[in-house]
Amino acid sequence: MNNISNYPITAGLIAVNLILSFMAFNSQEVLSKTIMWPYGVKRYNQYYRFITSGFIHADFMHLFFNMFTLFFFGQNVEIIFTKAGLGGAIAYLALYFLGLIVSDIPTYLKQKDNYHYHCLGASGAVSAVVFAAIIFNPWGKIYLYGAIGISAFIYAVLYIVYCITMSRRGGDNINHDAHLWGSLFGLVFTIILIAALQPGLFDYILEQLKNPSLLGR
Repeated sequence: MNNISNYPITAGLIAVNLILSFMAFNSQEVLSKTIMWPYGVKRYNQYYRFITSGFIHADFMHLFFNMFTLFFFGQNVEIIFTKAGLGGAIAYLALYFLGLIVSDIPTYLKQKDNYHYHCLGASGAVSAVVFAAIIFNPWGKIYLYGAIGISAFIYAVLYIVYCITMSRRGGDNINHDAHLWGSLFGLVFTIILIAALQPGLFDYILEQLKNPSLLGR
């Protein structure tokens, strides 16, 4: 396990998520003022909700899953961005916060006239971080449900297909659009970052892709 000093931003993001989520769990006022409400954004210019809604969660399981995922993938991305000369802390924070915003834009456009629609959670930003990590280790092993091991690349393909399918189906109270667009943003952002700052890394990534492992390693 890496020392926490190697990934202070990931630790800080988790801490803020925990604090604000617990506050929202215990205060309806905090929840109502921070949750994503597209109608309120349009009608009252409450654009801050694009950010605040990403730091509160529906329940303990929702919070745990997002923070567990952020911890394991976030520390890797933070360390790589720093040690590989990819913008370090600034780039990592940009990935996270822009992931929050971009992942909610399709939902905002779709629901901006729906007074009753609300959504919350860090899933869009976390998805961006996960897909950024996959770029650097496409054949690393990811465990579905903690038991089924597959490669990160296969997971990414299945995840995108799942998000698109479930978004079209709807009806399960999960914002699959945020998951999808957060993931795609993470891919695009990281590729652009590499192209701008360290294009030589593409050689390393291509070499990784040449040695596939469907079940991961």
